[in-house]
Amino acid sequence: MLTRIDHIGIACFDLDTTVEFYRSTYGFEVFHSEINEEQGVREAMLKINDTSDGGASYLQLLEPTREDSAVGKWLAKNGEGVHHIAFGTADVDGDAADIREKGVRVLYDEPRTGSMGSRITFLHPKDCHGVLTELVTSRTEH
Repeated sequence: MLTRIDHIGIACFDLDTTVEFYRSTYGFEVFHSEINEEQGVREAMLKINDTSDGGASYLQLLEPTREDSAVGKWLAKNGEGVHHIAFGTADVDGDAADIREKGVRVLYDEPRTGSMGSRITFLHPKDCHGVLTELVTSRTEH
């Protein structure tokens, strides 16, 4: 069962400049940052608030580390902006299977490692009214 909006992913050309904008404009601070080589991104997670299920909600700022990454290709086509929305779940495997049975394409056969050691998969945007959708099980939940 999906329990929260885990994060909203925002693609950007310059992570440091974008982090500074969110810090100086809204007061959001970086909670976690990392480079995900598999996905070809440098990212910063800005914590917005804690949630009632023990998780949190974040903005995830994504800068591609290579042009051929999914985010790099998306930026080249669309420019900066909202890239995806992610819903938190205690069981990414089970929820992905349930959603797949409803005819929605799940992009990974097996969940992959995401930010902060989470387990993630994506749903095809053409099956989700144009929105790239991510399912996330936080490290503390698996």
